[in-house]
Amino acid sequence: MLQEMTVNFLGVTMVALALLLVNQVGSVLARAAQLQYQKGFVLELIGLGTVQNVAILLPFGLMLGIVLAFGRLYHDSEMAAAQACGVGVGRVAAAVWLLALPVTALIAWLNFDLSPRAATAEANMRSEALRAAAAAPLEPGTFRSFGGGRIVVYARAKEKNGDLTDVFVKRTEDLAIETTVAHRAQYQVSSDGESESITLYDGERVEGTPGNNRYRIMRFEQQLIPMRTPETAARAQRLDEMSTLSLIGSRDPKRIAELQWRVGLPVMTLVLTVLAVPLGRLRPRQGRYAHVWIAVLVFALYANLALAGRTWLGRGIVPAALGLWWVHGLFFIGSLGAMLGPSLLRLQRVRRRS
Repeated sequence: MLQEMTVNFLGVTMVALALLLVNQVGSVLARAAQLQYQKGFVLELIGLGTVQNVAILLPFGLMLGIVLAFGRLYHDSEMAAAQACGVGVGRVAAAVWLLALPVTALIAWLNFDLSPRAATAEANMRSEALRAAAAAPLEPGTFRSFGGGRIVVYARAKEKNGDLTDVFVKRTEDLAIETTVAHRAQYQVSSDGESESITLYDGERVEGTPGNNRYRIMRFEQQLIPMRTPETAARAQRLDEMSTLSLIGSRDPKRIAELQWRVGLPVMTLVLTVLAVPLGRLRPRQGRYAHVWIAVLVFALYANLALAGRTWLGRGIVPAALGLWWVHGLFFIGSLGAMLGPSLLRLQRVRRRS
C-alpha cells in the first residue's frame, strides 16, 4: 500500500510541477523581455519562483496519490482480499501516515524556511538583473526599453568611439508623450550601475498628448535624459521574504495572515490525508477513478477558501484569534464525517435488524 501511494503521489506531483514550470517559464520570459534581463538570470529566476510555489502542490499530490492508490486496490479487489486475510484499519492507517507525515514535514520546511529565502534571493536577483541590463551597452538596430517600458531608445548605427547615431527616444509620462530624434547620442552608466542616462546632441523634441492638437516643438544642441529604472531603487521587504521568526509575535494583520498561511499548509496536508482515505473507498463495480474529481474539487475549494481567509485576515475582516483555523476546522469536521459516516450507517442498520 505504501508503495502504491508513493508512486501515485510522485506521479501526480511531477505532472503538477511540470504545469507549474510551464507557467513560471512564461511569466519569467515575459518579464525578461520587458525589462531585458540577460540570459544568465532567466533559468535561476525560474527555479527560485518554482521553489516558492512547490509547497502548495505537495498536499494536492498527496491527496490524489492516496485516492488513486485506494481506488486501484478497491477496484481490483485487493483491499477486500487484504481485509479477509486480517489486515485491519490500524495497518492501513499506518501505511497512510508513513507517507503523509514525511510529506507534511517537507512542506513545513519549505514554507517556514526555504520559501522565504528563495523569495529574498529572487528579489535580489531581479535587482541584479536590472542593473546588469542597464549596464549593457545599447546595440544599434534594436529597440531598448527602460523604466518598465516608460522610455524606449533606438539607434540606427554606432561609431567606433561608442557614440550612437540617428537616435530615436520616446518617453511616456501619464498621458503625455515626448518624442525626440537626434543626430548623435552618448549612453552613460554610473560605476555602481544604479543610474543611467543618455545625452542627445543636435536634435528635436516634440511634446504633446494624443487627441490634443496642442504640441510643443523644441530644437536643442544638447539634452540629458535620466533613465534610472524604478526597480533598482531601494524597496521595502515583502511579506513572503520575511523569516518565520520575524512574523511570530507581530500584531500587524498582514504579518499574522502570512504566518497563518505558512502554518496552514502543513495543517491542510494532515486534514486532506484524513479526507483522502474515505474518498478512496469504492463500492463494487465502481470505476477506479470514480472519486478523483471529488478530490480535485475538495482541494480547489479548500485552497481557495484558505486564500480568501488569508486576504480577509490581512484586511482585518477576520479576527486574528480566529485566523485560518476556521477553514481547517470546517474541512476536518467534514473529513471525520466522511470517515465515520459509513460505519455509523452500518451500526444503525444492525440495530434496526436486531
